[in-house]
Amino acid sequence: MSATITMDNPDTHSGITNAKLGVWLFLASEIMLFATLFTSYVVLRLGSTSWPYGWDVLNVPLATLNTVILITSSVTIVMAYARAYDKDASGFRMWMGATIALSLSFLVIKYFEYSHEFHLGIYPSTSVFYAIYFTMTGLHGIHILGGIALNAGLLYMSTVPEHWANPLCLGRAEGAGLYWHLVDGVWIF
Repeated sequence: MSATITMDNPDTHSGITNAKLGVWLFLASEIMLFATLFTSYVVLRLGSTSWPYGWDVLNVPLATLNTVILITSSVTIVMAYARAYDKDASGFRMWMGATIALSLSFLVIKYFEYSHEFHLGIYPSTSVFYAIYFTMTGLHGIHILGGIALNAGLLYMSTVPEHWANPLCLGRAEGAGLYWHLVDGVWIF
């Protein structure tokens, strides 16, 4: 008994689609990138004779607000995926739009935070602490921009009936959700 190979049932010999495997491999490389940065942070902090407490030099209320925003965006992207699974294009657009709006809110808050620090004369060259801070949060911001572009592309595709009917749409929504959860998890760490 042989199975028919189609877009819905690709022959991958692994039980998952090539696209899903590709997403997981990409996410693994991103985890290695951020793990290297976190390791560098630990090594530099342990080797430093003085290191500021985050609450003394960073805006903790804004960071907390951004954390709440990203956790909420994780919920909205799950809801968008659930709507895609149910083939509810308008529900998908609503939840994906909410995810994008929350993502943009995160970046706006980060802009004000960076602007304030720059106004005070604080730059990556100010200290090792700020070099690590700006590198890690800046790279995270670039990943947020990538997520916004990906999610905006899916939002656009949901308005075009022939894309929405494509069985790959659900896989793309799942991949976008997995990426977005990585971005949120990195922020929490």
